[in-house]
Amino acid sequence: MSIDRRLVAIAEITRPHGVRGELRLKLYNPDTSVIAKGVRVILRDATDDPKSERTVRIVGVREAQGLLIQLERVADRDAAEALRGTRILVPREELPALEDGEFYAADIEGARAELVTGELVGTVKSLTTYPTCEVLVIETPDGKTLELPLVDDVVAEVDAARRVVRLKSTEGM
Repeated sequence: MSIDRRLVAIAEITRPHGVRGELRLKLYNPDTSVIAKGVRVILRDATDDPKSERTVRIVGVREAQGLLIQLERVADRDAAEALRGTRILVPREELPALEDGEFYAADIEGARAELVTGELVGTVKSLTTYPTCEVLVIETPDGKTLELPLVDDVVAEVDAARRVVRLKSTEGM
């Protein structure tokens, strides 16, 4: 399956909230300003299959121990429950411009992860945000999963344009 780099995932629907179809989100960037009433977004189901995409409009947004949204045509809890695990995407051009050295998580999903020596470590599957730091989730060639903190002591370079993440070490990980 080819990945459309023109679309960037900005959030995941984690669960329904209440009985009127509101949805609780996990934002990939808590500072995002893209989630707003009236904005059209693209939904892609939990299989991450582009064929599952559909465009909907956000009709309500509110804060309640995290961000809650209401989407058009999602009027009850059952409809909201069906969207659990769905990713919310937007066209790249709707996102703020990046500064030098910055990248979107989508830019490194599928990137080669290697040591600074050039030795293959694996493939970047995702970038996960924990309360203390962001973590690269890397699948090794033998199918194991590594979680490495995205910190200077571990990561030497992220070259999003070339889709390569260079690591100083994986010792102890």
